Amino acid sequence: MKGIIFNLVEEVVGDRYGEDVWDELLDAAGLDGAYTSLGSYPDDELFRLVAAAADKLGLPPEAVVRTLGEAAIPLLAERYPAFFAGHTSTKSFLLTLNDIIHPEVRKLYPGAEVPSFGFEDPGDDVLELRYHSPRKLCALAEGFVLGAATHFGEQAEIDQPECMHHGDADCLLHCSFTPA
Repeated sequence: MKGIIFNLVEEVVGDRYGEDVWDELLDAAGLDGAYTSLGSYPDDELFRLVAAAADKLGLPPEAVVRTLGEAAIPLLAERYPAFFAGHTSTKSFLLTLNDIIHPEVRKLYPGAEVPSFGFEDPGDDVLELRYHSPRKLCALAEGFVLGAATHFGEQAEIDQPECMHHGDADCLLHCSFTPA
């Protein structure tokens, strides 16, 4: 996993809970926390941080991951405004994941392994995302959708009838958007 993800986690934790909590999570996870954005690190390190945060906060790991994704969007919008420019809705933004955003991520972070998304567009304020990744971070995808909705002044409702954590081949996220 690319270090940029760890940098975002550190920033989210630091902003919300303070640098001391970040240090506590690193200690609890048995990690040193020296992450460079272009570096590559074992996926297990993120999962250990999430487990430490879930334990500390008394939340399920997927809730921690979802919150991290949601809180990371404003940071990503600040760092990469071109990804968000020209979009007026969450849906139009999400539809650029495979063709614009992920190819640019691979240029910025060589070796980045990004998830794949399939899309079905059943109506104006609805989008179905089919998420696939060996990391099974569908909760992160949900968080990114929720954060993007906030960024675009919308509210997102997400239903996930299929999930890799329950034996399905992919995760299916039914997303509907309404003005906030």
